[in-house]
Amino acid sequence: MKKLLENRNVTGWLMVSPLAAVLLVFLVMPIVLIVIVSFWRATEFSIIPAFEWDNYAFLFGSPVTYTVFLNTFKYAFITWAFTLVIGFTVAYYLAFHIRSLTWQIALFLLCTIPFWTSNIIRMISWIPFLGRNGIANSTLMSWGVIDEPVEWLLFSDFAVILAFVHLYTLFMVVPIFNTMMRIDKSLIEAARDAGANGAQILWNVIIPLTKPGIMIGTIFVVTLVMGDFITVRFMSGSQSANVGRLISNDIALLQYPSASATAIVLLATVLITIGILLRFVDIRKEL
Repeated sequence: MKKLLENRNVTGWLMVSPLAAVLLVFLVMPIVLIVIVSFWRATEFSIIPAFEWDNYAFLFGSPVTYTVFLNTFKYAFITWAFTLVIGFTVAYYLAFHIRSLTWQIALFLLCTIPFWTSNIIRMISWIPFLGRNGIANSTLMSWGVIDEPVEWLLFSDFAVILAFVHLYTLFMVVPIFNTMMRIDKSLIEAARDAGANGAQILWNVIIPLTKPGIMIGTIFVVTLVMGDFITVRFMSGSQSANVGRLISNDIALLQYPSASATAIVLLATVLITIGILLRFVDIRKEL
């Protein structure tokens, strides 16, 4: 019996070793290298391997850093709020108002159609729509809603958040819809038989049972928004910045140690945020 258990343990380790090797080479080692480089010193002409805290001291001593991180959290929070409302509404409609499984699958696939193209194309497609002489301004002027083109539709925080919501809403729809499909419909019928109205059923039955999906979607959206940089660059017209753009600018200037330090701080911030979110719900039930 003991040998059998030992053989099973060896077999288990052999089965997971390929995946563990892949994670070690492509995930752990790059992060370790970034941590090492973050302590190096960079001059205008060279990068000097050394163990110094100058990059972190400069990062935390600059008021720009706090402004950029605050801007990043602003984008993440507003995008999360909109994607949650839209994603929950779409998932609720598909799960509880569409009775046919065929129609549920068809409508769900319909939601994925925009994702058949790249993020860049979907993001840039907003520019001719929101521009000064774009479709939105032209339509509003033809309807008499405005007298002159609205300037803040494009190259503004509004455009950035609109693009984020467009790009990442599906990442909220999928886990919430998956969780809602697992809810036993008899619980809803029991609540209705007990005299609960629609709002009470939603608040006391559906939302509590959907928390794991909401949390998974939240993690997806928040991490994607906090790591994004190209959307902010294009949709703000380079008038706004987030942490991703800060890293991108340092890389463009060949300031790899500074970029690495910023990346490590961003990684730590994201991990802390995820850790706080995981305190509210056990998503292992959903995985």
